[in-house]
Amino acid sequence: MDEPKIYLAPMAGVTDAAMREVCTLCGAQMTFTEMVSAKGIAYQNGRTHELLELSDAEEKAGVQLFGREPQILADTARKICDLLGERLFIIDVNMGCPAPKIVNNGEGSALMREPALAARIVSALKKAVPVPVSVKFRAGFTEKDRNAAAFAKVMEDAGADAVAVHGRTREQYYRGKADLGIIAEVKQAVKVKVIGNGDIFAAQDAVTMFRETGCDAVMVARGAQGNPFLFTQISELLRTGSVQTLPMPEERIHMCLRQARIAVRKKGEALAMRQMRGHAPHYIKGMKGAAQLRAQVVRVETYAQLEDILLSCL
Repeated sequence: MDEPKIYLAPMAGVTDAAMREVCTLCGAQMTFTEMVSAKGIAYQNGRTHELLELSDAEEKAGVQLFGREPQILADTARKICDLLGERLFIIDVNMGCPAPKIVNNGEGSALMREPALAARIVSALKKAVPVPVSVKFRAGFTEKDRNAAAFAKVMEDAGADAVAVHGRTREQYYRGKADLGIIAEVKQAVKVKVIGNGDIFAAQDAVTMFRETGCDAVMVARGAQGNPFLFTQISELLRTGSVQTLPMPEERIHMCLRQARIAVRKKGEALAMRQMRGHAPHYIKGMKGAAQLRAQVVRVETYAQLEDILLSCL
């Protein structure tokens, strides 16, 4: 297999094993778990351990950790390596999450304001685990403090094997547009692998990011929700210069149901259906009668109900 270039980004509450499996089947060359609390693993939180379950289809899987205590992160990463063994390809550290409950604890993107601590975290992880370590962060914390390039260099010097850069500041959250220029600056600043992230909703967006930033790989986030076919399209465009894979409504419906079946198998019907209420609307977006369908799928309680609703529109 060639060096992976097209990744599924870690998304809290979204990239569970079922979503990662369908994205892998559609061409995602590397996938990441939802972000996992290092303290949650350290203190034996059952829900946190569930997040570590990998799909059988994942060929290159990464676990994304968040926290701010270097030793706890290192000890947790070592436990994860022991648990997952050869199935684990990489450990990623979240230094980009903008959520207030994360930032207010000094975690996620707050670490961009503490590069010395961030470096100690990376250094501790590198000493603790046998797999590569990457760091995911943003353009900066605020518009006035766009320090991604300098931060990336600190991460590289601390031992990071790769960096992933979301082209927005924490201040922006997900508003506005991702700045490809800041990703290009990071690429110029470091020698390690640079992964570009932000606003990849179509295959051409990925090609543009490669061209304008020089990044080594791209990471698809929200664009993959309800559209795992995007990975196929990106690969196709990179390989042939055009996109032929345009899924019909029935293909989207059947992929949604496939994801639902995987979720049921892995976590039980009740929890799987609660979570599919968030996934299914993305699959039907833009389809005829989508508004009416959405009103129904967000209330499903069983797989049979979801199947009946979705198949009725074909």
